[in-house]
Amino acid sequence: MPRFIIGWYHFLTAFLGALIYGLPSRKIKVIGITGTNGKTTTANLAAATLEAAGHKVAVASSIKFKIGPDEKENKLKMTMPGRAVLQRFLKQAVKARCDYAILECTSEGVLQHRHKFIRFETMVFTNLSPEHIEHHKGFENYKRAKGEYFKACKNIHIINGDNENSGYFLGFTAKAKYVYGFKDAKTDYKTIKAQRIEESKAGLSFEIDGLGFSLPLLGRFNVYNALAAVCVGLSQGVSLEVCQQALSKADGVPGRMEEIISEPFKVIVDYAFTPNALEQVYLALKPQKQSGKLVCLLGACGGGRDKWKRPVLGQIAVKYCDEIIITNEDPYDENPMDIINQVAQGAKGEEGGNLLPARRDVPSFLILDRREAIHKALTLAKPGDTVVITGKGCEPWICEANGKKIPWDDRRIAREELAAVIAG
Repeated sequence: MPRFIIGWYHFLTAFLGALIYGLPSRKIKVIGITGTNGKTTTANLAAATLEAAGHKVAVASSIKFKIGPDEKENKLKMTMPGRAVLQRFLKQAVKARCDYAILECTSEGVLQHRHKFIRFETMVFTNLSPEHIEHHKGFENYKRAKGEYFKACKNIHIINGDNENSGYFLGFTAKAKYVYGFKDAKTDYKTIKAQRIEESKAGLSFEIDGLGFSLPLLGRFNVYNALAAVCVGLSQGVSLEVCQQALSKADGVPGRMEEIISEPFKVIVDYAFTPNALEQVYLALKPQKQSGKLVCLLGACGGGRDKWKRPVLGQIAVKYCDEIIITNEDPYDENPMDIINQVAQGAKGEEGGNLLPARRDVPSFLILDRREAIHKALTLAKPGDTVVITGKGCEPWICEANGKKIPWDDRRIAREELAAVIAG
C-alpha cells in the first residue's frame, strides 16, 4: 500500500479519536517526554514530583497506564499507542479530574501522527543516540521526527543541555525554556545543574543550587532523569524543596535497573536495548561488583529493527563484562539464531566498520532458549558477583513470527531459575 495512504489513515484515525473523545487535551495539561532513553523513568519521577505538590496525575508509559492512584499494565508492547488509545486515555484522565497527563512520545508516534490533535503544555527532551535508523532512513530523519514534538508544543520546552543534539531542540520556539545537565550551560534560559554527584549501593546523591538531593535509584544516568523531573516541577510552580522531598521517596521503575535478587549474588533486570543505554547500565554496575565478576545476558530485537546495532551490542558487552550469555529476545519473523550470531560477531571482534577490537578472553555462551540462558547466567555467578539481564525489562511477552506471543517476565523467570539452581 502506498505510504501516503497509510499516512492519511493514521492522520484520520488521530483526528476521529480526538473528535470522538471531545478533544480532551484542551481540558488537561499534557506533558510529553521524548528521547532515545530515559523516558519511562523521567515520566515516573515527574509524576512523583507533581503529586508531591498535591496534583492528580495520569501517566501513559511503555510499562503502565496510570490515572491517579489506579494503574494497569501496558500490555500493548507499544510505548506510544495509536488508534485513538491516547485520546481515550486523556478523556479518562479528564473524567478522573487529573490536573496533568504525562505521555511518553516516540519517533514512530510522529510517523503515524499519534501526536496530532494533542495540545502539549510541556515537552521534555532526555537525550538522543542512534535508534530506529533503518526505519527512519538515517539519524537526521530520526532527530527531525523527535523535533516535531517541539514544533507542536509552543509553551514550555525542557532540554538536556549536555546532549550533543541539544542545540537542535533549543532552536524551536517556546514561551519558556529550561536547560538541565551536569555542565555549565552557556545560555540565557533557566538552567538546572547537578553538582557533587555521588553513587553508592543505596542510590545517588547530588546538589542543585546548594540543596542536597537523594535518589534511591542506581546509575549516574538517572541523575539526568531526576533533573528533567525537577524542571517539570519548577515549570509548574513546584518548589525545589518539594521536588527534593518527592525524589527522595521515588519508587524504582519496574524493569529499569531493578534489583530482583540480592543473595547469594545480585541480579539486575534492565530494559536497555540500545548501545548507549547498555553501556550506561554496565558503567553503573561496574563499581558495585568490586572483586566479583559481572555476568551479562543480552540479545537483540528482530523484525528488521536496527540490524546495525547487533554487533555493537556484543562489542559493548565484551568491553565491560566478565562472562557473556547471548540469547533470544524478540525475534518476530527473523531466525533468532541469526540474530544471536550477529551479536556474537561483535563480541568476537569479527565485524568490521567502526567496531574496536574486542577482548577475546571473555567467555561467551550462545543459548537460544532464554530461560535456559538465564539459568546458565545464574549458575555462573558466585557470591559477590552481579548478574545483569538486559533487553526486555518487565515486558510481558516474547514476540515471535506470525504474531505469536509467549507470556514472559525476565524477573519471574530469574527467580524461578534461581530456586532451581539452589535446589540442585
